[in-house]
Amino acid sequence: MRGDMLKRELQAYAKEIGIDEFRVTTADPFLVMKQRLMEQQEKGYASGFEEPDLERRTTPALLLEDAVSIIAIAVAYPSKLKDAPRGKEGERRGIFGRSSWGLDYHQALKQRLTLLEEKIQELSPGARSRSMVDTGELVDRAVAERAGIGFSGKNCSIISEEHGSYLYLGELITDQYLPPDESVEELCGSCNKCLDACPTDALIEPGVIDAKRCISFITQTKTLIPEHFRYALGNRLYGCDTCQQVCPYNRKKNATQHSELQPDPEQVKPLLIPLLSLSNREFKSRFGSLSGAWRGKKPIQRNAVCALVHYQDRTALDALRLMAETDQREDMRALAIWAVGRIAGQEAEDYIQKRLLTDSAEDVQVEGNRLLEEWGNGHAI
Repeated sequence: MRGDMLKRELQAYAKEIGIDEFRVTTADPFLVMKQRLMEQQEKGYASGFEEPDLERRTTPALLLEDAVSIIAIAVAYPSKLKDAPRGKEGERRGIFGRSSWGLDYHQALKQRLTLLEEKIQELSPGARSRSMVDTGELVDRAVAERAGIGFSGKNCSIISEEHGSYLYLGELITDQYLPPDESVEELCGSCNKCLDACPTDALIEPGVIDAKRCISFITQTKTLIPEHFRYALGNRLYGCDTCQQVCPYNRKKNATQHSELQPDPEQVKPLLIPLLSLSNREFKSRFGSLSGAWRGKKPIQRNAVCALVHYQDRTALDALRLMAETDQREDMRALAIWAVGRIAGQEAEDYIQKRLLTDSAEDVQVEGNRLLEEWGNGHAI
């Protein structure tokens, strides 16, 4: 089948299976992105979650022999939480970022890409292809940008005039020729709202992000985080939407056409205190369908502790003291002690001194003694 005919057939089919944007680019190397990635690594801005091999990240032919074309797809996700439960004193709630609402997007997009691969086989028997979503080697944003899904905004998101930036991205490399689409002009203009709004100044300059300062990245780490970042989390349990929320292209954008991506309000805006005592099994049962569960319960629980400090929720003190005394994880006991001190203030001085006498773990000693030093009683035990 001729390339233009094949493309038209696939575009029509893509709409049938719930793909909102279907564009095509060549399988040529992504040389501009390679240079950006090299600079990102040199400056220490990479998160560490990425594929380390820059050649594989930017050379499609290394991923599929005889690669000719790349299909870029996008699926819009919701930005509004209908019937959102309201938090109140004693029942404070955290929030999962919008990209973690509904069914894990890796599954949602992979299902669509698999159907697309099967359709290519049906229309062009013997065709070879390879698809990927997020965790694959290629940079989704680079593929989407060159294919014309949207332009790369100052907040490093792909922005579509029709859908905004609330888009899941995926791609399919194929050895079949499909006429490529044109890229889209960058349309941020003089707007700097995302740079001004970033809570941690992670957007170093337009189109440049220090991933290690980005709250979305920080919420996914598993270790203790510096205290100033703990405050910056607010009530975020996973992800951060600030730079997208302020973007003018996202005004009134709320995709409701994909039922499996619609959020369960109680799941994505859960009560904080119960999170502290969840078992692994309970966590998987309740949150396992979300993309935000991929790192397990520890980051979510750590972020919940920070959120309780954000709210200064004194009703959480009993649960935090229990965590400080019984949790098997040294860093979580340390964080709980910090939280007790930050919520109760100097009232907690005697309690913290007792914990330092009982618990010799290094993290616990560091967090506890820092509080005591602030109160004029450092290393008093």
